[in-house]
Amino acid sequence: MTETAAVDRPPADATFSGRERVYRPGQPLAIGAILGCFRHGAGDPTFRRDDAGIWLGRHTPAGPGTLLVRWDAPAGEVRGRAWGAGADWLLDGLPALLGAEDDWGGFVAHHPQVAAAWRANPGWRVPRSRLVLDSLIPAVIEQKVTGKEAFAAYRTLVWRFGDPAPGPREDLRLAPTAAQWRAIPSWQFLRAGVTPQRADTVMRCVQRAGRLEEAAGMPLPAARARLQAVAGVGVWTAAEVAQRALGDPDSPSFGDYHVAKEIGWQLLGHDTTTTGSRSCSSRMPVTATASRPCSLSAVVPAAPDAAPASRCPHICPLARGDGLVVRNTTTGAVTTLLPQV
Repeated sequence: MTETAAVDRPPADATFSGRERVYRPGQPLAIGAILGCFRHGAGDPTFRRDDAGIWLGRHTPAGPGTLLVRWDAPAGEVRGRAWGAGADWLLDGLPALLGAEDDWGGFVAHHPQVAAAWRANPGWRVPRSRLVLDSLIPAVIEQKVTGKEAFAAYRTLVWRFGDPAPGPREDLRLAPTAAQWRAIPSWQFLRAGVTPQRADTVMRCVQRAGRLEEAAGMPLPAARARLQAVAGVGVWTAAEVAQRALGDPDSPSFGDYHVAKEIGWQLLGHDTTTTGSRSCSSRMPVTATASRPCSLSAVVPAAPDAAPASRCPHICPLARGDGLVVRNTTTGAVTTLLPQV
């Protein structure tokens, strides 16, 4: 894996001035699939995609920044350009953000659907943004509601209380800082569609923002424990953060609504929830010997004997570790089926 250092380059267009970095991963990367998990709904104002690439507006430890990421297929390289006080920080983390730290050594596919997913998506990796609050607050807002409701609420709050992102895109926003989240009155959360229980959890998180951001540099078990030490942050919410901010491939989103049923149809051709099993304990005779579980965003065919009306083509399984883990490519959620023990 080789790369060049971040360098200043004279822009062809003055409106696109900024810092630039060229990163050569040594293999093709599906940057749309990798970075897609940071998009909280089609109207997420902190995430934009156009012909120039994928745009991210972020508050970093060095200050606000905008990152534009583009895959140059003929050259086999990723071009990152950044603006604002956080530009260098964002460019320094570009390889990790695109999964450079995700080790697939020892992966073995023990199910035909899993093997198909891996063959179809060799460029997918687990990202590591190093920004905990950026993923934690949306995850809290997404608790126990439909994606449509959660995405609308997050979009409303970001537009109303966030700041414009630095750089040339006028429609790109920064999510509120911890201080800005703390200043939002309770009635504004309710007006946006966030229930008092979730709003209270958001407040507990932002009150501990410094301690929670430290999790990005901690061993994964300790990081997950720190997240779950906050009342209202359970296994599902911590997993949503770990998958994005910590580069953790071993944190499936247990308990995600409907996913266990969809996995059953996808892999076995029938509903696995009819016996009362849940997504974190559904049993199936499968063994995986790879290093750890992770998820892969992809679309693969359903099990051959699945009823046509019941197939779920937006569910994609991949096995790494002690079970089958899948990502719902509609919602971005992941979950797992454990092997029979």
